[in-house]
Amino acid sequence: MFLNKFLSQSGISSRRKAVNEIKNGHVSVNGHVIKDPAFRVKESDTVTYKGKKIQQEKHIYILLNKPEGYITAVSDTHGHKHVMDLIDLRGKVRLFPVGRLDKDSTGLLLITNDGDLAQKLAHPKYEISKLYEVVLDQNFDSEFFAKLLQGIKLKDGISKADKIFYTKRSSRKKISIEIHSGKNRVVRRLFKSLGYNVVKLDRVEYATLSKRGLNKGEWRYLTGEEVKKLKARHFEYAEPVV
Repeated sequence: MFLNKFLSQSGISSRRKAVNEIKNGHVSVNGHVIKDPAFRVKESDTVTYKGKKIQQEKHIYILLNKPEGYITAVSDTHGHKHVMDLIDLRGKVRLFPVGRLDKDSTGLLLITNDGDLAQKLAHPKYEISKLYEVVLDQNFDSEFFAKLLQGIKLKDGISKADKIFYTKRSSRKKISIEIHSGKNRVVRRLFKSLGYNVVKLDRVEYATLSKRGLNKGEWRYLTGEEVKKLKARHFEYAEPVV
Protein backbone atom coordinates (compact mmCIF):
# COMPACT_ATOMS: atom_id res chain seq x y z
CA MET A 1 0.00 0.00 0.00
CA PHE A 2 1.26 3.50 -0.82
CA LEU A 3 2.38 5.51 2.20
CA ASN A 4 -0.06 8.37 1.63
CA LYS A 5 -2.96 5.92 1.42
CA PHE A 6 -1.76 4.27 4.63
CA LEU A 7 -1.94 7.63 6.42
CA SER A 8 -5.37 8.34 4.99
CA GLN A 9 -6.75 4.98 6.06
CA SER A 10 -5.24 5.48 9.51
CA GLY A 11 -7.38 8.58 9.99
CA ILE A 12 -4.45 11.02 9.96
CA SER A 13 -5.70 13.08 7.02
CA SER A 14 -7.08 12.87 3.51
CA ARG A 15 -4.78 11.23 0.98
CA ARG A 16 -4.01 14.58 -0.66
CA LYS A 17 -3.04 16.22 2.64
CA ALA A 18 -1.01 13.14 3.53
CA VAL A 19 1.20 13.83 0.50
CA ASN A 20 2.20 17.18 2.02
CA GLU A 21 2.80 15.67 5.45
CA ILE A 22 5.10 13.07 3.91
CA LYS A 23 7.00 15.57 1.74
CA ASN A 24 7.46 17.81 4.79
CA GLY A 25 9.30 14.99 6.56
CA HIS A 26 6.69 14.23 9.23
CA VAL A 27 6.49 10.50 8.49
CA SER A 28 9.00 7.75 9.22
CA VAL A 29 9.01 4.07 8.32
CA ASN A 30 11.11 1.75 10.49
CA GLY A 31 12.95 4.75 11.93
CA HIS A 32 13.78 6.37 8.58
CA VAL A 33 12.15 9.58 7.33
CA ILE A 34 10.36 8.86 4.05
CA LYS A 35 9.44 11.74 1.74
CA ASP A 36 8.04 9.67 -1.12
CA PRO A 37 4.21 9.37 -0.98
CA ALA A 38 4.42 6.32 -3.28
CA PHE A 39 6.66 4.40 -0.88
CA ARG A 40 5.22 0.91 -0.42
CA VAL A 41 4.30 0.05 3.17
CA LYS A 42 4.38 -3.60 4.24
CA GLU A 43 2.37 -5.14 7.07
CA SER A 44 5.56 -5.65 9.08
CA ASP A 45 6.60 -1.97 8.82
CA THR A 46 6.42 0.44 11.75
CA VAL A 47 5.08 3.82 10.63
CA THR A 48 5.27 6.94 12.80
CA TYR A 49 3.75 10.37 12.30
CA LYS A 50 5.44 13.23 14.14
CA GLY A 51 7.08 10.67 16.40
CA LYS A 52 3.92 8.72 17.25
CA LYS A 53 3.29 5.20 16.00
CA ILE A 54 0.21 4.91 13.84
CA GLN A 55 -1.91 1.94 12.90
CA GLN A 56 -4.58 1.51 10.31
CA GLU A 57 -8.07 1.98 11.64
CA LYS A 58 -10.84 -0.34 10.68
CA HIS A 59 -13.09 1.64 8.39
CA ILE A 60 -16.50 2.50 9.78
CA TYR A 61 -19.43 3.66 7.65
CA ILE A 62 -22.53 5.07 9.35
CA LEU A 63 -25.79 6.34 7.91
CA LEU A 64 -27.50 9.01 10.03
CA ASN A 65 -30.92 10.58 9.58
CA LYS A 66 -30.08 14.06 10.85
CA PRO A 67 -32.83 15.94 12.72
CA GLU A 68 -33.24 19.71 12.81
CA GLY A 69 -31.16 21.76 15.23
CA TYR A 70 -27.83 19.97 14.75
CA ILE A 71 -24.84 21.36 12.90
CA THR A 72 -22.77 19.16 10.61
CA ALA A 73 -19.50 19.18 12.54
CA VAL A 74 -17.47 16.95 14.85
CA SER A 75 -17.30 19.59 17.59
CA ASP A 76 -18.41 23.12 18.38
CA THR A 77 -17.15 25.89 20.65
CA HIS A 78 -20.36 27.94 20.62
CA GLY A 79 -22.66 25.55 22.44
CA HIS A 80 -24.42 24.20 19.35
CA LYS A 81 -25.52 20.59 19.17
CA HIS A 82 -23.59 18.70 16.49
CA VAL A 83 -24.31 15.47 14.64
CA MET A 84 -21.64 13.47 16.46
CA ASP A 85 -23.68 13.89 19.66
CA LEU A 86 -26.20 11.50 18.10
CA ILE A 87 -23.73 8.66 17.57
CA ASP A 88 -22.75 6.62 20.59
CA LEU A 89 -19.66 4.53 19.91
CA ARG A 90 -17.50 3.00 22.59
CA GLY A 91 -13.80 3.72 22.42
CA LYS A 92 -11.96 6.53 20.69
CA VAL A 93 -12.87 6.42 17.03
CA ARG A 94 -12.13 9.39 14.79
CA LEU A 95 -15.23 9.92 12.65
CA PHE A 96 -16.38 12.82 10.52
CA PRO A 97 -19.41 13.65 8.36
CA VAL A 98 -19.11 13.62 4.57
CA GLY A 99 -20.48 16.81 3.08
CA ARG A 100 -22.87 19.05 4.97
CA LEU A 101 -26.45 19.76 5.89
CA ASP A 102 -27.20 23.10 7.52
CA LYS A 103 -28.65 23.35 11.01
CA ASP A 104 -32.25 23.70 9.84
CA SER A 105 -32.08 20.86 7.29
CA THR A 106 -32.74 17.18 7.91
CA GLY A 107 -31.94 13.89 6.28
CA LEU A 108 -29.23 11.54 5.19
CA LEU A 109 -25.63 12.02 6.29
CA LEU A 110 -22.76 9.61 5.73
CA ILE A 111 -20.29 9.49 8.62
CA THR A 112 -17.00 7.63 8.36
CA ASN A 113 -13.29 7.52 9.11
CA ASP A 114 -12.43 6.65 5.51
CA GLY A 115 -10.67 9.84 4.45
CA ASP A 116 -9.99 8.59 0.94
CA LEU A 117 -13.66 7.85 0.23
CA ALA A 118 -14.79 11.09 1.88
CA GLN A 119 -12.46 13.12 -0.32
CA LYS A 120 -13.75 11.47 -3.48
CA LEU A 121 -17.40 11.85 -2.52
CA ALA A 122 -16.81 15.56 -1.95
CA HIS A 123 -14.88 16.12 -5.19
CA PRO A 124 -16.95 17.95 -7.86
CA LYS A 125 -15.64 15.82 -10.73
CA TYR A 126 -17.48 12.73 -9.48
CA GLU A 127 -20.84 14.56 -9.55
CA ILE A 128 -22.37 12.69 -6.62
CA SER A 129 -26.16 12.97 -6.80
CA LYS A 130 -28.35 14.00 -3.87
CA LEU A 131 -32.14 13.88 -3.79
CA TYR A 132 -33.96 16.40 -1.61
CA GLU A 133 -37.60 16.82 -0.70
CA VAL A 134 -38.42 20.45 0.02
CA VAL A 135 -41.49 22.29 1.27
CA LEU A 136 -41.88 25.84 -0.04
CA ASP A 137 -43.70 28.82 1.43
CA GLN A 138 -46.07 28.98 -1.56
CA ASN A 139 -47.23 26.92 -4.52
CA PHE A 140 -44.46 26.33 -7.05
CA ASP A 141 -45.17 27.37 -10.63
CA SER A 142 -44.41 24.49 -13.00
CA GLU A 143 -42.99 26.91 -15.58
CA PHE A 144 -39.85 27.15 -13.41
CA PHE A 145 -39.06 23.43 -13.79
CA ALA A 146 -37.39 24.06 -17.16
CA LYS A 147 -35.44 27.01 -15.79
CA LEU A 148 -34.00 24.95 -12.94
CA LEU A 149 -33.05 22.15 -15.34
CA GLN A 150 -31.31 24.62 -17.67
CA GLY A 151 -29.40 26.30 -14.86
CA ILE A 152 -29.57 29.49 -12.83
CA LYS A 153 -26.71 31.90 -12.29
CA LEU A 154 -25.92 32.36 -8.60
CA LYS A 155 -23.14 34.40 -6.99
CA ASP A 156 -20.74 31.45 -7.18
CA GLY A 157 -21.62 30.33 -10.70
CA ILE A 158 -24.36 28.47 -12.54
CA SER A 159 -26.17 25.67 -10.73
CA LYS A 160 -28.93 23.45 -12.03
CA ALA A 161 -31.20 20.57 -11.10
CA ASP A 162 -30.66 17.14 -12.66
CA LYS A 163 -34.29 16.20 -11.99
CA ILE A 164 -37.21 18.08 -10.45
CA PHE A 165 -40.86 17.18 -9.91
CA TYR A 166 -43.78 17.61 -7.53
CA THR A 167 -43.32 15.16 -4.65
CA LYS A 168 -47.09 14.72 -4.36
CA ARG A 169 -49.71 15.54 -6.96
CA SER A 170 -51.95 16.89 -4.22
CA SER A 171 -49.49 19.63 -3.19
CA ARG A 172 -47.61 22.14 -5.33
CA LYS A 173 -45.59 23.30 -2.32
CA LYS A 174 -43.74 19.97 -2.02
CA ILE A 175 -40.93 19.54 -4.54
CA SER A 176 -38.36 16.79 -5.10
CA ILE A 177 -35.09 17.98 -6.60
CA GLU A 178 -32.03 15.93 -7.54
CA ILE A 179 -28.77 17.81 -7.81
CA HIS A 180 -25.07 16.95 -7.90
CA SER A 181 -23.67 20.34 -6.92
CA GLY A 182 -21.94 20.48 -3.54
CA LYS A 183 -22.16 24.26 -3.18
CA ASN A 184 -23.20 25.64 0.18
CA ARG A 185 -27.01 25.91 0.64
CA VAL A 186 -27.42 25.60 -3.13
CA VAL A 187 -30.98 24.19 -3.04
CA ARG A 188 -32.24 27.00 -0.82
CA ARG A 189 -30.49 29.60 -2.98
CA LEU A 190 -31.89 28.21 -6.22
CA PHE A 191 -35.46 28.49 -4.99
CA LYS A 192 -34.75 31.89 -3.40
CA SER A 193 -33.59 33.20 -6.78
CA LEU A 194 -37.05 32.37 -8.13
CA GLY A 195 -38.88 34.09 -5.28
CA TYR A 196 -39.54 31.07 -3.05
CA ASN A 197 -38.42 30.36 0.50
CA VAL A 198 -37.63 26.80 1.56
CA VAL A 199 -39.56 26.03 4.75
CA LYS A 200 -38.27 22.46 5.10
CA LEU A 201 -35.43 20.62 3.39
CA ASP A 202 -34.89 16.88 3.75
CA ARG A 203 -32.17 14.87 2.00
CA VAL A 204 -33.62 11.44 1.21
CA GLU A 205 -30.89 9.98 -1.01
CA TYR A 206 -27.13 10.41 -1.34
CA ALA A 207 -25.25 8.60 -4.11
CA THR A 208 -26.43 4.97 -3.81
CA LEU A 209 -27.74 5.39 -0.26
CA SER A 210 -31.27 5.97 1.05
CA LYS A 211 -32.50 6.88 4.53
CA ARG A 212 -35.51 4.62 4.13
CA GLY A 213 -36.35 2.93 7.44
CA LEU A 214 -34.42 5.40 9.61
CA ASN A 215 -36.35 7.76 11.85
CA LYS A 216 -34.95 11.21 12.58
CA GLY A 217 -32.01 11.00 14.97
CA GLU A 218 -31.45 7.30 14.28
CA TRP A 219 -28.34 5.80 12.70
CA ARG A 220 -27.06 2.44 11.51
CA TYR A 221 -23.94 0.91 10.03
CA LEU A 222 -23.78 0.46 6.27
CA THR A 223 -23.81 -3.14 5.16
CA GLY A 224 -20.83 -4.56 3.32
CA GLU A 225 -22.89 -4.65 0.14
CA GLU A 226 -23.82 -0.96 0.51
CA VAL A 227 -20.17 0.02 0.93
CA LYS A 228 -19.21 -2.08 -2.08
CA LYS A 229 -21.90 -0.48 -4.26
CA LEU A 230 -21.00 3.01 -3.08
CA LYS A 231 -17.38 2.57 -4.13
CA ALA A 232 -17.96 0.53 -7.27
CA ARG A 233 -20.56 2.83 -8.78
CA HIS A 234 -18.56 6.03 -8.58
CA PHE A 235 -14.86 5.34 -8.32
CA GLU A 236 -12.09 3.27 -9.76
CA TYR A 237 -10.26 2.19 -6.62
CA ALA A 238 -6.69 1.99 -7.84
CA GLU A 239 -3.84 3.46 -5.82
CA PRO A 240 -2.95 6.84 -7.33
CA VAL A 241 -0.17 8.73 -5.61
CA VAL A 242 -2.33 11.79 -4.98
